[in-house]
Formats: sequence, structure tokens, C-alpha cells
Amino acid sequence: MAKVVVGLSGGVDSSVAAYLLKEQGHEVIGLFMKNWHDDTVTISDECPWLEDSNDAMLVADKLGIPFQTVDLSEQYKERIVDYMFDEYARGRTPNPDVLCNREIKFDVFMDIALELGADYVATGHYCQKTTTMIDGKEIHHLMGGADLNKDQSYFLCQVSQEQLARTLFPIGHLQKPQVREIAASQDLITAGKKDSQGLCFIGKVRLPDFLQQQLKPKTGDIIEIPAQVSMDKAEVVEGEDTMVTLSRKRHYQPYEGKKLGTHQGAHYFTRGQRKGLAVGGTPLPLFVIETDVKSNTIYVGQGKQHPGLYRRGLFIDKSELHWIREDLALQPGQTMDVMARIRYRQTLEKAVLNVVSDGAYLIFDTSQSAISPGQFAAWYRDNECLGSGVIS
Repeated sequence: MAKVVVGLSGGVDSSVAAYLLKEQGHEVIGLFMKNWHDDTVTISDECPWLEDSNDAMLVADKLGIPFQTVDLSEQYKERIVDYMFDEYARGRTPNPDVLCNREIKFDVFMDIALELGADYVATGHYCQKTTTMIDGKEIHHLMGGADLNKDQSYFLCQVSQEQLARTLFPIGHLQKPQVREIAASQDLITAGKKDSQGLCFIGKVRLPDFLQQQLKPKTGDIIEIPAQVSMDKAEVVEGEDTMVTLSRKRHYQPYEGKKLGTHQGAHYFTRGQRKGLAVGGTPLPLFVIETDVKSNTIYVGQGKQHPGLYRRGLFIDKSELHWIREDLALQPGQTMDVMARIRYRQTLEKAVLNVVSDGAYLIFDTSQSAISPGQFAAWYRDNECLGSGVIS
């Protein structure tokens, strides 16, 4: 049997992961990550770290396993929070959960676990791992969770073969209700606890308050763009590659629409956003279709079918391209039929991945809503996540 360090978060999923491993006869150690100190920007009754830490400790005590807390707040600030501020300032929309897994859980945290003599690190993620031999080499496959409503493979789309080799996902084969039933049967304090929301290990954050710590309010215009203008901008430019056209970000000018009001900072908004505009009186709800942080302008369109919200393609810079299955990595000029998603819980959509000299184009069969620079696109085949990249 192996020595396994479980990332106990104080939630039901990691609690049951620890229980199952102990039942299997492994030597289990519970480790709680403290990643945040500043309570001023969190909605305190949603996810206070102190309560989570206490619940994790009680679970460890109930299971009879060693428990300790590690303070990773310095690394978290450097690698996640500072990155988030930088991305929002650039008018991009980062995904802290994907980053937290890549930079904290499966890097800093894993290093600590291995220093404790662990053979594996285990988490409460709803995904699965299988291992096969291909051409004499051990290959680890990141598979979707059995519970399609909770499949979290997207959040792990940046992990490596080396990280997967040392990782276990004890609850990936279960449905969420089964996990709660197991927790209740063992009288674990987390059995009925609500799933945490908001930023990874911080909790539910008032994002504008959070961003205003470093990104100061700055008044700018909200411009409504007619549907036809967006359609015109999606047309092919003579001599332009079709992939470029389908992936091109649309650049609007204030004179192409009409001013509806003002906002307090383009860097607080993201494509597809509906709430927070504080502008009414239009026949259909307004959605953010584009932001321009240089001119501090937000462009909006009426209705969720506004053509400005939709594109069929996206581009990933070569430096941001990541393959979990390195053995399947494409070379420039090669293509692969895949299923892909651009956000958590989105259904997988048919697409073609086209690798070129400076990166890759991901072209979907159907138009996708609110493709946002800074987010991650992940691609799959047969329920296996093969790789991902940051949308340029």
C-alpha cells in the first residue's frame, strides 16, 4: 500500500477521498492549504478559511489520520493573485481555478507532499486517471469524471505527465449524491456542507472590490453596437486565411454605435457579462461583446443572440500551448479532430485543432459565445483531455 497525502479542503469531496483511501489500506495524511489571509474582499459567511481548516481537522480526527496546515499564501499571491491583476489590467479574463491547480496544488503542494515521503497526492476532483503502456512507455490519461454534471477535468487541463504519475482521484468514478451518502454514513461533518464557490481557496469574492485593490476605478463610455456592424466585421478580408477570419477579435470604434451610459473601468468587465452594467431601457438585455482597456470603452449588444458575442474560432500562442499527451502533440501543418470546451461545464463541442508555426487555431463546427482572451480552451478525444491553451 502507498503513502498518500490528501489535500483536505474542508469540503465533502476531499473528505470522502481521504476516507476511501484509508479503506483501501493506504497510509493517509491530511494536508490543508492556507492560501489567503485577507478577509476584506470575501463574503465571510460563504467560505472562510478558518471554518474550512477546522472542518478538515475534524474530518482527519474522525478518520484517525495525521493532519497539518501549510501556509502557501505567499506563493498563491505571487502566482495566482498577481497574475489575475495583470491579466485583468490587460483586458483579459483569467481562470484562477485552472491556474491554482497548475501552480499550487500540483506544483508547490505536491513538492511538500513528496518531501513528507508521499508516493502520491490525492484530491477530491471529479475526474479519473488511467495508465497504459504505449511503445514501451508509461502514459497517463486524464479522463472525465463519471458524474457528467461535476466533471472537473477542465480545471486540470494544464497538468503534466509527471504530475499525473503522482496523482490519485479517489472519487472520480462516483456521482456527487453517492459521495454525500458515503460522508453521511461515516458521520463526517462535511456531509451536508455546501460546495464552495468563487476563487480557488479564497472563497466567494466581490470581484470588483477584489480588483479595486490594485486596479483603480476609471470612468469610461458604454457604447451599444448594432448587430449589423458586428456581422460586417466578421467578413473575410481579401487574402486573409479563413482560420484567421474565424478567430479574429472584432475591434469597434465609438462612432460605430451609440453611447448608453458610463462604467467605472473596462478592466472590471468580461465578454458575455450581463450584470453590473447599470443601464436599462433597451428592448433586450445588454451583454458585453467587447472591451477596450486602452480607450477604457465597453461595447455592448442587445440580446444573447447578438452576433458580436459569437465566433467560430480562437488562436493560442505557441508559448501558451500545453499537451498533457505529449506523445500526441501536433507539429506545424498538422490537424486533429477533437471535442473542445472554452469554459467549465460547457458541453464538449466538435472542433478541429490546427497547429501552425506560431501557435494553434481551434475552429469549432458551430459558433461559440463569449470566447474570452485569458481563458483556457481544452480539447478532448474519447473523454480524455489531451491538452489546452490560453486563448490569445
